[in-house]
Amino acid sequence: MKLLGLPASNSSQSINAKLVGLALDWTVGMLPSPPETEVLDLKAYEMPLYSSDREAAGGVPAEAQAFFDTIGAADALIMSFAEHNGSYTAAFKNTYDWASRINAEVYQNKPVVMMATSPGQRGGAGVLETASSAAPFFGAELIGTFSLPSFYETFSAEDRTIADDQKAEELRALLQRLVDRLA
Repeated sequence: MKLLGLPASNSSQSINAKLVGLALDWTVGMLPSPPETEVLDLKAYEMPLYSSDREAAGGVPAEAQAFFDTIGAADALIMSFAEHNGSYTAAFKNTYDWASRINAEVYQNKPVVMMATSPGQRGGAGVLETASSAAPFFGAELIGTFSLPSFYETFSAEDRTIADDQKAEELRALLQRLVDRLA
C-alpha cells in the first residue's frame, strides 16, 4: 500500500507540509502494517503557466505526466492546501491545470483527505471549501476535510502534534475513516 502526501504549496517553510507529515505519521500508526509513504514537492513539477496555446504548441509537459502518474500509483492521498488570497497557491493550480489536460479526473478515483491550515483563525477555510466542493468532479473519493486554524498556536512542532485536543481528535477521527476505507 502507498500513501501519498501533497502539501499544495511550494514554500520551503510550508506549514501545510508539516500538517501533511503529521497526518501521514498518524495514519501509518493506525494501519496494521506500515505502508510506503511519499510526500510530493511541488517544486519538482514546475512548468510554464498553463495556456491552451502552450499546450497546442508543445503538448503536456513531462512534469505534469509525472505528477499525474504519481497520484495514479498511490492508494490514497492526504492533501493540505495553503491559501493565497482565498484560493489555491499558483504553484498547485498550475500543476493541477496541466495534469487535468491528461485526464480531468486528476485524483483517479482515489480516497482523498483534504486539509488546510493557516496562521489565521479561518485555517484556510476558503481554499478548503473550493477544493472539497470540486473534488468529486475531478475523480476524488472525498473521505472528509479538516481545517486547523491559528497554526502557530495550535501545532506543536516540538512534540509533532496538535496542541488543541478537540482539533487533534477531529483529525484522528478523519484519518481513521481513511484507514477504514483502505481496510
